[in-house]
Amino acid sequence: MTDSVDDGPGAARGGGRAGAWGAGLLLLAVSVVIGCRTADSDGITPVPQLLALLPWLLAPTAAALLMALFARWWTGLVWGVVVLGLLAWFMDPYGKTHDPAGAPVASFRVLTANVEFGHATDALVGAVRRERPDIVFVAECDTARCEPALRRDLAADYPYRQAVDATGSAGSVLLSRFPLTPAAGVQGRMGMPGAVADIRGHRVRLQLAHPMPPLPQQLDVWRRELGALRDWAAADRTTPTVLAGDFNASQDHAAFRRILDTGLQDAARLAGHARTPSWPARTTPLVGALSVTEARFLDLRDSDHRALVTSVTLHAS
Repeated sequence: MTDSVDDGPGAARGGGRAGAWGAGLLLLAVSVVIGCRTADSDGITPVPQLLALLPWLLAPTAAALLMALFARWWTGLVWGVVVLGLLAWFMDPYGKTHDPAGAPVASFRVLTANVEFGHATDALVGAVRRERPDIVFVAECDTARCEPALRRDLAADYPYRQAVDATGSAGSVLLSRFPLTPAAGVQGRMGMPGAVADIRGHRVRLQLAHPMPPLPQQLDVWRRELGALRDWAAADRTTPTVLAGDFNASQDHAAFRRILDTGLQDAARLAGHARTPSWPARTTPLVGALSVTEARFLDLRDSDHRALVTSVTLHAS
């Protein structure tokens, strides 16, 4: 005869303690991230990396609530509900939106993409030919494959360009159907060219954004380069502006919100796609003194980012 296993009150208490501990650890981890978001700070590693995944923190929070419920840990239940409420609050798009004053004077289309070290160049060329944007922002356009291919396949339709020619992820290029006047781009480890476009007689500032990602050893560089983009945006708040590219940040990062605080608006949000991911980081145009009528995300083969094509309207000042 075999002995029976004791599944009595002691085992139940042990299971309850384990559940409470598990719930507490999950809630503590999420609370640290939410605390930094509430304090308007990006914190230190791993907080900036986890902030990029803030909507996905609903999953561990829900798991912690279930564990606290089964463990009958009522303090944990209250804690989890508070964390859940804060997550829901921060899911709302950041900042105010406003329509530019003045009558519409011109419309144009912008496409922004990260071609991942040039691997997605062929897919980008196909997307540009289908979508026929007027201005194209390309991050990670290397000199080995991307830059020569764009010259060969798109130069006839996009005779104007401003680029930082470099290998690997450091290369970037602006292509335009409209005349471009070179402008001093924002300095960074990766190329961020700038220009001023003449769109039917109206000046529009263009700047490609591609700061360093928030890697554990690169957080100071990431903050500094996002700060430089913020300073560029704040330097001229009246001229129509398109700041587009791979920001390696989202609205849940304080450094990115500083850019939005200059008055620029997220084009994807204006078109109703505030939380549509292009990756955990944003690959989207920010616009100033412009309105947005449409935004669509495009999947590019061989790229780890989705492209975005946006229809923009320029208004008389």
